[in-house]
Amino acid sequence: MIKLDGSHNEGGGQIVRTALALSMITQQPFVIENIRQGRSKPGLKAQHLTCVNSLIKLTNNKAKVIGNELGSERLMFCPAKIVKSKLDIDIGTAGSIILLLQCLLPPLVFRERRTTLNIIGGTDTKWSPTFDYLKEVIIPQLSKFAKIELNLLKRGFYPKGQGEVEVKINPYKLDNSSTINLNYEVELVFVSGKSFASKDLMDAQVAERQATGAEQYLKQYLNFQHVKINSEYNDALSTGSGITLWAILGKKNMLTNETDQEFSQIPLRIGSDMLGERGKKAEVIGKEAAEKLINEIHENVLVDVNLADNLIPYLGIVGGEFKTSVISNHTLTNIYTTEFFIKKKFKINKIEKIISI
Repeated sequence: MIKLDGSHNEGGGQIVRTALALSMITQQPFVIENIRQGRSKPGLKAQHLTCVNSLIKLTNNKAKVIGNELGSERLMFCPAKIVKSKLDIDIGTAGSIILLLQCLLPPLVFRERRTTLNIIGGTDTKWSPTFDYLKEVIIPQLSKFAKIELNLLKRGFYPKGQGEVEVKINPYKLDNSSTINLNYEVELVFVSGKSFASKDLMDAQVAERQATGAEQYLKQYLNFQHVKINSEYNDALSTGSGITLWAILGKKNMLTNETDQEFSQIPLRIGSDMLGERGKKAEVIGKEAAEKLINEIHENVLVDVNLADNLIPYLGIVGGEFKTSVISNHTLTNIYTTEFFIKKKFKINKIEKIISI
């Protein structure tokens, strides 16, 4: 049985999610100890329990688990084959739907049948990518493995959450072209984004101000005019706002007109996101998101710092390489976890920031 240290690199919850995903793909059992050791509240949180329970339900209760309790610092998991093709999940309050999908998407992308999930929880929360980052940056990179439809039915902010997302995954048959190759030179083609806020912030024009702060900064410091950031207001039980930006990369001759439709299927994207904060001006939130994206663009890579750790489990399964802007602790933690299940070692070039297998 695979044995993991949940305190490795302060990984904690990341190790749990990645181990669960790869256990389901490879059908290897594991035990993880010292989960989230050293945190103010160590052990499993409600979000992690939802990951485990959702996978068990997808196997029609054939998968087995020991230690699946709130605060447990040890978890043993024995996988089984996924048999269900539809599942409704309620995380409860504002638990992150995006982090849950970090766990559920890999085994569902690599199964042979279509799956539909309807998930209730937080769509845009702290310590997690935003919904739009998942949809516009991560999902396009998975398009060679499966057709994935991601629909936002309702936004959910902290503390009440209750956002709703529908996910439809239709896997493709993998072949030699399924490897990941994201290490070559490209040029900036277009910058797009979405600025969002709950409807109670409409009078203060928070979404528009976030968008304006980002757009002005991008145009000024990139000296690049092909920028379009949409603003929207959402029904939500709690007050919240945020902005997601993504740069579409490719050859200059791709730029024939400035329509979203032209670039909607281009998978070469890097991104950034920021959530609004009480007491911080909306324009500053937009500017900070723009600064993050500009830093990524200047690195001349196809994989930003947050996309890198999300891609590691897929890279471990299909092989290939990518170059990223920063090799973060999250990425190293996912490499540590993935190597246990695939029985191979990643090659990490820290100088060139290239990861391959």
